[in-house]
Amino acid sequence: MSHRPWEESADFSIGLSPIDEARWLEGGEADPAARKDRLYAAHRDLVWGETAASRSGQAEVAALLGITDPAGLPPLYAAARTVADDLVLMEKSDGAWRVAAISLSAPTFFTAREVLGRSLAEIHGPVNGFSERFLVRLTRIFEGLRPGLILQRRNWSVVNSSETFTPFSAPVRARIGEISPGEAGQALFTRVERQTVRRLPQTGGVLFTIRVWLTPFSDLAQSPERLAAFAKAWRAAAPDFAAYKGFHLYADLVEAFLRAEGESHSVNGA
Repeated sequence: MSHRPWEESADFSIGLSPIDEARWLEGGEADPAARKDRLYAAHRDLVWGETAASRSGQAEVAALLGITDPAGLPPLYAAARTVADDLVLMEKSDGAWRVAAISLSAPTFFTAREVLGRSLAEIHGPVNGFSERFLVRLTRIFEGLRPGLILQRRNWSVVNSSETFTPFSAPVRARIGEISPGEAGQALFTRVERQTVRRLPQTGGVLFTIRVWLTPFSDLAQSPERLAAFAKAWRAAAPDFAAYKGFHLYADLVEAFLRAEGESHSVNGA
């Protein structure tokens, strides 16, 4: 499955759009349980968390995904191990939408223990301008989400890792200096998160799903139009978006890659 959200926006955007049930989860992984169970056993506090009052909501998620017997596992995790996506149960408490339970096997520089119990505002605090620009709108979406409506959005970043399990940024970014400009096509990746939200009609919570897709930069070079779209988005990225995503750390490598490929395809104007 190919996702290229930079062709739609180079800036922060809630960008939620409705999709039908058939397009909800994209699949594409033969045995997600094998991947997730290893992480659950080795890094439980990084990939799993639940609040004491969340089991009813978890059970509703499990039923939604056809799990009637969780076999002694927390219901949300029993459901999550059957799909490629990570699953986050959001429930309203103390006047805010908070993470009530989470199965997080493909984190982009955060952990389950960091976000469990936290509100939308607290989770997105590091995002420059989030409170001013998006919090009210996102809260309104959560409040007004009706049963049967599924919404989708995508965001993107640049990373130097082909691993989906990246809970911490430091070990990944520490290796940036080891990459030569000529290796950027193989060493750098676009990391796209496809996210969906839907209401749980019985318990009233919101199920938030996250699916990560990684594509090496070399794939961009296979299409002049695709390369041009990425180059435009990269160079036009708003300062707050670029700062939050750490684009400055990759700037020399990305520009070297774009110049080299742009000379071949005559698309980047350099």
